Amino acid sequence: MSQLQLIRRQQIVFGGLLLLTLATIAIGMGIGYASVSYDRLIPTLLGHGSFKDEFVLFSIRLPRMLITLLAGMALALSGSILQGITRNELADPGIVGINAGAGVGITVFFLFVPVDADTFAYVMPLVAFIGALVTALLIYSFSYSRQDGMQPMKLVLTGVGFSLALSGLMIVLISRTERAKVDFISRWLAGNVWGTDWPFVIALLPWLVLLIPYALYKSKTLNLLALNEEVAVGAGVPMQKDRILLTLAAVALAASAVSVTGGIAFIGLMAPHIARALVGPRHQLFVPVSILMGGWLLLLADTIGRNLADPDGIPAGIVVAFIGAPYFLYLLLKK
Repeated sequence: MSQLQLIRRQQIVFGGLLLLTLATIAIGMGIGYASVSYDRLIPTLLGHGSFKDEFVLFSIRLPRMLITLLAGMALALSGSILQGITRNELADPGIVGINAGAGVGITVFFLFVPVDADTFAYVMPLVAFIGALVTALLIYSFSYSRQDGMQPMKLVLTGVGFSLALSGLMIVLISRTERAKVDFISRWLAGNVWGTDWPFVIALLPWLVLLIPYALYKSKTLNLLALNEEVAVGAGVPMQKDRILLTLAAVALAASAVSVTGGIAFIGLMAPHIARALVGPRHQLFVPVSILMGGWLLLLADTIGRNLADPDGIPAGIVVAFIGAPYFLYLLLKK
């Protein structure tokens, strides 16, 4: 397939995903524990709705949907970057332990540090980033050797081990604390979207605004890193520097997302794979599709989950896991 055909195909796929996302948002705005009549949606959005309709849409429904959309985008981009720099298509921030590292940081902060309600939404992504970064450094050091460099499969296995160990550590930490805090961490572990107010949207948005352009700018570098180290070095890529910076970007994206959505895995695994299958392996083409695919997948999962059981619904992380776990096993057997 020629380059022009691939670009045209990407545009069609991207447009189709955009329509799917908008349709999911439109459907999601009208359904839920407190429903809003569809014929009242447009007047309410234009400021002519009742107090109840405006409260449901602007205070409950829209911020939650934007959070899930942005978080899904962040997780998908993080997975795309990790799969490129590790040359391993099984890499995902949830599977390789980054989400668990962010969770330990959030757990320690939430349990032992006095929390200021006014700054809580803005501090949590930073705390999650620190926890995820320390974990990523440990995983990288355990999967790297001077003779063979960074070993992709060893990285995945090491990450799975760290993820299990850190999840156990979180359970130990919450086992002797007060009930309210235990409930919060437990819901976080299940992937329950808890940051559903506008401050959390504002806290998450800058990470995406900064790091999406950076990842797209580094698409050619990711193409070379995805091949092998010799090709990247031969092409003049400052491999160690770019790999470190891209790893930091992937960690920041994943940490900022899970700090408000809980421990959601598999979005960063599935979205890049589906995007590559649709538009090919070049990062310039599949990364934008992957970003939108991840946003739509998490938005859809949360919309389904919150309407399956009243009033709290099923956590989005559990809905995603029902799809993602079999998909991960399929990829593991295939590769």
